[in-house]
Amino acid sequence: MSQVVTFGEVLMRLSPEGNKKFIQSNTLEFYFGGTEINVGISIANFGGSVKHISFISNDFIGDTAIAYLNKFDVDTSSIVRSNRPLGVYFLEVGAVMRPSSISYNRSHSAFSEIQPSMINWEESLIDSEWFHWTGITPALSQGSLDALREGLKLARKKGITVTADPTYRSGLWKYGQDPKEALSELLEYSTIFIGGINEINEVLGTTFSYSNEDFILASKQLIARFPSIEKVFDKIRTSVNSSWHKIRARMWNGNEFRETQDLDITHIVDRIGTGDAFAAGLIYGLQQFDDFKAMEFASAACALKHTYEGDVNFATVKEVMGILEGNTTGRFTR
Repeated sequence: MSQVVTFGEVLMRLSPEGNKKFIQSNTLEFYFGGTEINVGISIANFGGSVKHISFISNDFIGDTAIAYLNKFDVDTSSIVRSNRPLGVYFLEVGAVMRPSSISYNRSHSAFSEIQPSMINWEESLIDSEWFHWTGITPALSQGSLDALREGLKLARKKGITVTADPTYRSGLWKYGQDPKEALSELLEYSTIFIGGINEINEVLGTTFSYSNEDFILASKQLIARFPSIEKVFDKIRTSVNSSWHKIRARMWNGNEFRETQDLDITHIVDRIGTGDAFAAGLIYGLQQFDDFKAMEFASAACALKHTYEGDVNFATVKEVMGILEGNTTGRFTR
């Protein structure tokens, strides 16, 4: 497999045990996460080569975060250290009809001060053939937008495949940049779009519905607007309640529309990072299989992530393939 580069903030997650609210608990569990490292670690767990680029606090928390990445053989040689603290978020995990709640503390984090001059993109992209970005990073600060833009420009100049997951979070864009304008510029350098109708409508200013017919039309219009984009993949979640979801996926690859079957997740252990698990499964799958099987692999990887606590998907290729082969009963393997 070719080396995959991810770029984004590393966060510490603090959460009460189980499904408690903070007011119920005096003890907290912590995990490291962040949408891009969730993707990178999952690809590494599949056997892929991954490099993560970030700005991390120069203290024992930052040391621990880097050690965590190194544990999964993620290359951290392009990470820069900062005197600011690591970003933190707080999570209360919901259950049944009670939704989960998240509060972020990242406005003055190490990553928030990143500037393009702090990253040597030429060196960081050596031997890399894949670059993955999400809409979280450009939403954080002007510096992170500018740094990402420089990396994407060089990646496309080098002919590197670029996957875009332009997740739009309205609460993050607080520094004056227009999200539609920024995301549209970054999509000019992207080749594979991972997102659904909401993301396409946000970028194009359209009002497509969620039907398959509108998804095809939206995908065609997206590709017409951004000719570098070759394929569109969409993960669809149906919520029965907070603990029971169904996952399927669909695609338009410029030639055909395909859709997977629903995968039932009847007891969710942890929903955080499931979209990242889909992206990681897709990136791995596209390097191994045809488009449809890659999408099936991504959907199964996403479903499995719901069974792991923390932000990261720990599933192996063998476990994901087991789901594709119909082994969904959870019986012992001996």
